[in-house]
Amino acid sequence: MPNPDEQFAGLRKGLLEFAILKVVSGRTVYVGDILAALASTPFATQEGTLYPLLSRLRREELVDYQWVESGAGPPRKYYQLTAKGAARLDELAAYWRHLTDTLEQLGR
Repeated sequence: MPNPDEQFAGLRKGLLEFAILKVVSGRTVYVGDILAALASTPFATQEGTLYPLLSRLRREELVDYQWVESGAGPPRKYYQLTAKGAARLDELAAYWRHLTDTLEQLGR
């Protein structure tokens, strides 16, 4: 039987943007906060995956960041959702509900 982690890797990868937008929604977060929020979920990821995704989300104007001085080291980037990002999150949530409703109806 295939390993579920490997079998569903593509699905998780496709939903990672949705998960990150959910984590960032309504608050300002450091990369470590995002990693911690995802750590105990199927969306657990590494910095090497997260940073390029955050860069793409910023280029698409879905998130923005601000530099904040740190008492223990260099300044840190803190990310927040933009208005465009909030709209994208709403679109993703609506589409997810549509997909899950459709799958439930197929099983009847």
